[in-house]
Amino acid sequence: MSDAFQDRENTFEQMFANDETLRFKAIARRNKALALWIADMKGLAGEAAEKYAADFVGAQIGKSDDDVAAALRDDLARANVDFSDNRLRKKMGEETAAALASVKAGK
Repeated sequence: MSDAFQDRENTFEQMFANDETLRFKAIARRNKALALWIADMKGLAGEAAEKYAADFVGAQIGKSDDDVAAALRDDLARANVDFSDNRLRKKMGEETAAALASVKAGK
């Protein structure tokens, strides 16, 4: 009987690890999409936008959504781009949903 419980525990541990991996990938994709969106607002394109996005994603690993939003707001403020926090939070939600769907679909 203990084998059944051990198997069940191992299954739940594997599911948790898989969920965390998917979540990490989705957040990284979301952050890249957000960074490319901000890069566009800042007038960056091509390689400059991709570099900005890669640097941003790397700097945000392990940070909370509030920290990510603050970093984006700070970047926009430095570039003298004005927009509302509501707009940023809405975009974050949209990009999170798109990234989760993409990761779950295996894309």
